[in-house]
Amino acid sequence: MVWTVETLNDTVDAELEALSVDLRARFVRIAQLVEAVGLPHIGAPHVKHISGAIWEIRLKGKSGIARALYVAVKPQRVVVLRVFVKKTQKTPPRELRLARKRAKEVTE
Repeated sequence: MVWTVETLNDTVDAELEALSVDLRARFVRIAQLVEAVGLPHIGAPHVKHISGAIWEIRLKGKSGIARALYVAVKPQRVVVLRVFVKKTQKTPPRELRLARKRAKEVTE
């Protein structure tokens, strides 16, 4: 079965659109990689586990660093919950809280 990468809703689409062109391009590249080879075959530096069911797609470009927080659900779907520009070393707790809240909206 083929993996798919999707956003949760229009809010997440807008967050993604707010990124710079190079960071959006990096997101698209990693999403295509997930769809081509499957999420289990993708590791660092592209994705990293954060906590519980929350993982991150790591985006780095000339304009800075961003993260796309996601959950993996059956059947083989990656649902992006939150996209933001990262300004500190550690992921801000409010971003994780928002991702966990949005994760409750995801249906398997």
